[in-house]
Order: sequence, then C-alpha cells, then structure tokens
Amino acid sequence: MHLIYVELSVTAPRPTLTRRHALGETSARSLLLTLLGEFVLRNQEPVWTATLVEVLDELGVEEKSARQALARTAADGWLTSERVGRTVRWSLTPPGRQLLTEGAERIYTFGTTTAPWDGVWLIVYVSVPESKRRLRHKLRTKLSWAGFGSPGPGMWIAPSSAREAEARSVIEGLGLESGALSFTARFAGVGSERAMVERAWDLEGVAAQYEAFIEAFSAPRPASPESIMLAQTRLVHEWRRFPFLDPRLPSALLPSGWIGDRARDLFDARHGEWDAIAQQRWRALAAG
Repeated sequence: MHLIYVELSVTAPRPTLTRRHALGETSARSLLLTLLGEFVLRNQEPVWTATLVEVLDELGVEEKSARQALARTAADGWLTSERVGRTVRWSLTPPGRQLLTEGAERIYTFGTTTAPWDGVWLIVYVSVPESKRRLRHKLRTKLSWAGFGSPGPGMWIAPSSAREAEARSVIEGLGLESGALSFTARFAGVGSERAMVERAWDLEGVAAQYEAFIEAFSAPRPASPESIMLAQTRLVHEWRRFPFLDPRLPSALLPSGWIGDRARDLFDARHGEWDAIAQQRWRALAAG
C-alpha cells in the first residue's frame, strides 16, 4: 500500500474538454468540435466561417448559435481567426490541434482488441467530507470519466494498474492527495467479483446506449455526397461519447456477447464506407 503524492509544478494552461462536450451532447458547441476533429484537423487547412455555419445548419444548428459556438471555442484557445477581406477563416491553434489529436486517437482506438487481462485491480481510497458535496461530485465525475467505478463509499477500482497516473492527476487537481491511498490486488475468495463489477458500473445503462447507437446507424444508406458527409458527422458525434460512458472493462468482466463489440463493428463498417466521400465533400465545401 502506498500514498499517492504529486509534486506541484507550474505549467502553462491548456484547453480542456468539459464532460458535457466530451460526451457529445447535441449542442452547437459539441457538433462544432466534432466537425473540427473529423474534418478540419484531418485536412489541416483553414476553414471559412460560412462553411462551418452552412454544415452546422444542415445538422440543425441555427446561424446565431453556430457563430456563438465559434466565438466561445476561440475564446477557450482552440481556434484562431484570420480576416481575409470581408470574410473570416479559422485555424486550429497548436493546443487545440493537440487536444483534438488526442481525442481522435481515443475515438478511433476505443473498443479495439486488447491484451488478455492479468486479473490485477487498482484500488484507490480517497475520502471527501460529506459537507463538501460539490467536491465529492467533482471527484466522482472525474474518476468515472477516467474509467474508475465505485463499489462502495470512498473506494474506487479499475482493472488496470496503468490508470494510477490518471487517478493521481484527478486527486492532485482536487487537492485531495494528502488523504488518498492506492494499491494493487487480486480478487480473493470472499464475495463475487462479478457482483462487485455490477455495483461499481452501470453496465446495463451503457448497453442501452449501445443499443440506441446500433438502431440509429444500422439502417441509414445516404446516397448523395452531402448526405454522406452529414451521416459521417453524426456517426462520429455519437460514437465519441462511448470512451467516456464505457469503462472499457476486460472481456472477462463483461456479460457474454457484449453489445459494445457489435457497436464497434458497426462504427468501423459505416466509417469505412462513408469516409472517403465525406472528406471529399468537405474539401469541396471548404474550397468554395
């Protein structure tokens, strides 16, 4: 058993994703982030305001909301603007490019085959007084986002010792390192490992989200380049929620025939089917 501690250092601030935007809730800002990651980042070219506004309009976002989303994203350090005559074009800043690159890697590698689980759990104990409810909520949100589950008060578990760095970062960021403990262990003979998993994570809720994804993208067969580009955007927008909803448990801890595997196969199939045409259509719009 060892105490988690982190030496404090001063670093430059960088843009960060809020949980709401990372989960891809259907808002002007979250849809804009999807467009930036799927098209602007990949094509590495500035994009006109009119192009972004037009595509967001096709996705159901009003012009005023689209322009507000652009302004807020720039204010957060993701975008920089350049005026060309009476028009404006946008480029990703280096920090924005870095964060979207990290996000794209998480999206496209999520759900792929992993090495067999070694059976080792990382257990973190961190105590927050009942009176500090807001702090308790932040801790729960951030550790859940990092893939940890809580089978009991103050106890957080993850089936990978590699996630200690994430736990350390969360705990340090909330100023809770002085009372935190972590250790690794294997499940022993008391109780049920499967029951512990069911207490720590809402796998039924995650499965329902996967079911909705499969239902939404099993049938559509867009035909025109425009409709394919929009379908691709919606596909990625919905899929990028799952790295933050699904705790990414080893197959040994999941129900037999886990629906997440089917959803991943569907995402790969649709993305592979639509990607070339969607990117071509985007470049045509951006050039115009």
